[in-house]
Amino acid sequence: MGVTEIIAMAASFSLLAGWRLYAAVLVAGLAMRFDLLPLPEQLASLAILGNPWVIGAAAIGAIAEFFADKMALIDTAWDSVHTLVRPVGGALLALAIVDPGQPVWQVVTLLLGGGSALLSHGAKASARAAVNMSPEPVSNVVMSGAEDIATTSALLIALANPVVALVILILLLGLTVAVFLAFRRFVQDVGSVLSPKGKDPPAG
Repeated sequence: MGVTEIIAMAASFSLLAGWRLYAAVLVAGLAMRFDLLPLPEQLASLAILGNPWVIGAAAIGAIAEFFADKMALIDTAWDSVHTLVRPVGGALLALAIVDPGQPVWQVVTLLLGGGSALLSHGAKASARAAVNMSPEPVSNVVMSGAEDIATTSALLIALANPVVALVILILLLGLTVAVFLAFRRFVQDVGSVLSPKGKDPPAG
């Protein structure tokens, strides 16, 4: 695996951690535990994700997030709590991918990994906060389910072809931002329609 692929995989893991940290750790851990996706030597440090304790903790977190993410009020609170957790998790996942014998690249990856996870988390949380303002629950559940499928699929692609996964994730990130902007505009339009119009001042 070349430098380009390693950087792409680190970036992919970081971006995914911003959406679904526990699911990302769980899927990667299960794949490594059962040798479904054998790791090259450069990524041997990721084998820790296959530890039963890590898998168990990630499974509990993924299950809790799966249900919390489907309920608007709980989802918003959950995203707020994970504003710190996801970037740190993304930074650590990216750090584990880089060769420990290259400390400079590890520091760079740690910083960029945390930034990438924070960026994707911010886009996701903003989009979901806008969607959660909708009075009907369908849009929230649909978007949450789409995130579940996209995260799992992108993680498997990242382990098989990191460059392709990174391109897909950048597109998904752009789509997330577009959804946020569209819903914000929609809410503003609805608010302007429902808000009472000011009365003209009486003639002097």
